Amino acid sequence: MLAAALLAVDPVGTGGVWLRAPPGPTRDRWVASLRGMLPTDAPFRRVPARIADDRLLGGLDLAATLQTGRPVAQRGVLAESDGGIVLLAMAERVDPGTAARLVAVQDTGAVVLERDGLGTRTPARLGLVALDEGVQPDERPPAGLLDRLAFHLDLTEAPLRPSVTPSVDAAAVATARDRIASVRPGEDLAEALCAAALALGIASIRAPLLALRVACAAAALAGHDEVSDDDATLAVRLVYARRATTMPEAQEPENNEAPPPQPPEGESESKGDPLSDLDLTELLIAATQSAIPPDLLSQLHLATGDRTRARSAGRAGQAQRSTAHGRPIGARAGQPGGGVRLHLLETLKAAAPWQRLRAAEPGALPGRIAIRRDDFRTTVYRQRRGTTTIFIVDASGSAALQRLAETKGAVEQLLADCYVRRDKVALIAFRGSGAELLLPPTNALARARRSLAGLPGGGATPLASGIEAALTLADTVARSGQTVLLTLLTDGRANIARDGTPGRPAAEADALAAAARVRAAGFSALLVDTSPRPHPSAQRLAAAMGAHYVPLPHVDAAMLSRVVRATAAQAQP
Repeated sequence: MLAAALLAVDPVGTGGVWLRAPPGPTRDRWVASLRGMLPTDAPFRRVPARIADDRLLGGLDLAATLQTGRPVAQRGVLAESDGGIVLLAMAERVDPGTAARLVAVQDTGAVVLERDGLGTRTPARLGLVALDEGVQPDERPPAGLLDRLAFHLDLTEAPLRPSVTPSVDAAAVATARDRIASVRPGEDLAEALCAAALALGIASIRAPLLALRVACAAAALAGHDEVSDDDATLAVRLVYARRATTMPEAQEPENNEAPPPQPPEGESESKGDPLSDLDLTELLIAATQSAIPPDLLSQLHLATGDRTRARSAGRAGQAQRSTAHGRPIGARAGQPGGGVRLHLLETLKAAAPWQRLRAAEPGALPGRIAIRRDDFRTTVYRQRRGTTTIFIVDASGSAALQRLAETKGAVEQLLADCYVRRDKVALIAFRGSGAELLLPPTNALARARRSLAGLPGGGATPLASGIEAALTLADTVARSGQTVLLTLLTDGRANIARDGTPGRPAAEADALAAAARVRAAGFSALLVDTSPRPHPSAQRLAAAMGAHYVPLPHVDAAMLSRVVRATAAQAQP
């Protein structure tokens, strides 16, 4: 509730809030409290996640343009929300393009429109409330959007307490809103905020800037003319707590100094604040540490170590343009026909600015819209190709029993996730003198389980044969329009050459040559080193293949599945 009050004091300076909560009375009460602390005439608009650009930013008013014969602009939701708050519904599903447009408006404070014969710049200074209804940890709004929001709140498990009322009323917020322009930050406050952010592993420079604005808003709300230590402490607790990625190590004080003198008899020792001896930076770090949720840092340091928004493997397929199928992404000049569809609205927009001139031409029909060949616009679609993950498993005696069980569990987990997205998984095992395709590309969970159950282990390591078999299968899959990810699980210790003869030097040379062909083909690859400790042979093989190298000496099926998902997400161009 205090974050809501500070947002109402300075919506533009604080940027907004990322509110993670399911739909329900708890979230509704928070939003209603924020609305009640804003001025009565302040805009408060709701934006759907899939809003069209014309409605978000504004554009050509087609009806008015056709009526007047000249381009007429219409205002979008962001321009209409100038000086108020925008609620972004289902922010975890917002389109990256929409998020980029929101970020640009927040950075410039204006909507700049340069299209459809228009050239306008409309003020749009606003705060954003990103309503996140995601369930999984990787379901979140884009990182660039979250970086510009001062407050990150999680009400997922917050109980609804009818007796709780806002601690700040609308009158106090209105007074603070008038006072904030005269609040002065301390001389060393900015430096202390930057030092605290650095100690907590916060790389973004926007975090200290947002914390400074929140501290000024807190001082204005408290009636201060200058930001106090308490105001700065409150700001870092609200801004830094859910951004921190590391916990500063406590430094033991040196015992070289003499003990402090004892106070004279009859004088009582002062019982002041134990934090009074700390400088401002240490005070801010201590305040942030006390506000960090217990499980936050453990969630940030999962197997992938990636703090950006994770994408599921089902969306890692390469995007390709199409003229007839897929999701409409816009229009371009061109002639309809042959499967190419006319985009009627964009065609009318292109013709609208010329109607007055064309009406004056000889032979023009009154009351008719004159359309020329150059006005035609056709619809452009985008198709998302599916993803096929090919597992190449070392089933030899050096890596058989334990790793095979882990691979079986990982493949089953990936199949369960990809089943509804029509992604596919294939499995190649190599042992003895050659490689075998145990599971062709499929998304049938029952079939995969039957194939995995009969996977044997033991024998020599024909690594080159396994890579060659995977390369042949990957080429076939790519020709069918799928995006391919090769996942090789091995310790890299080949001992069977490509022609089936034993010998470690020749086997390693053949494996490196096969890996180089994978890199030349341009397939995305992941090499999981299954050795008890990282082995140079596996590292050389990953470098030759151009693969992402992941040493996982101790791993279960769930962690292996997460690593494969993260690599598949990065495979998207």
